[in-house]
Order: sequence, then C-alpha cells, then structure tokens
Amino acid sequence: MSLNVLVVDDSTVVRTVIIKTLRILKLPLGEVYEAANGLEALDTLEANWIDLVFADINMPVMNGEEMIERMRANPAWADLPLVVVSTEGSETRIERLERKGARFIHKPFAPEIVRDVVRELTGVTNEQ
Repeated sequence: MSLNVLVVDDSTVVRTVIIKTLRILKLPLGEVYEAANGLEALDTLEANWIDLVFADINMPVMNGEEMIERMRANPAWADLPLVVVSTEGSETRIERLERKGARFIHKPFAPEIVRDVVRELTGVTNEQ
C-alpha cells in the first residue's frame, strides 16, 4: 500500500524537509501534494485521495487549526490521519489539537519520530 501524502506549510523549505524525510525513511509513497496554507490544503483534499496529512499551525490565509476544524467537520476527512509539525509551545493549544485527533511533532524533528508516528497512524512500514 502506498500513501498519498499532503504536506501543508507556508515554508517551502519545511515542506521539502518533510518530504525528503519521508523518502529517506523509504516509506511507500504514492502521490505527494503540497499546500502553502489551510485553504490550499482543503482544495487539495477536495480534488485528490489523501491518506495522510502533515500540517503546520501558523500559516497565512487559513491557519492549521482552522483547517483541522474544517477537516473534522467534513465526514469525508473526519478520520483522516493528521500530523501537526510545528514549533508551537503552548501545551493548551497542543492538547486542543490532540483532542481533535491530530498527532504533534515539534520542529526540528528526528526522522525516527516521523517514522514512528506514520507507522502508528497508518500501519505502513518502510519498504522492504
């Protein structure tokens, strides 16, 4: 099974780092989509089959928290695995996101953390 992944971050560099990390881990990737904000991400979700979302919180146009709220309100995306990758330090905000079903990874991150979270959320392991 290959994973179609959406990476949402206003930083091109961060999106590239996440995608390279997924490739270095030899995870079975299908299509990899990118979005620079939550609104672009919702448009991408509407147009494509996505298995896993990585998203930042602090972005222009539509932040990650609003994007997550809209995703969870849509039955098609309500249970979509979601990983927040952020420098966010507010425990209150992190707990609120986790209650909405998001996993949280702090930037900067080790590749092994990404691997473990992807395995836990999707059951997918590294390619053999």
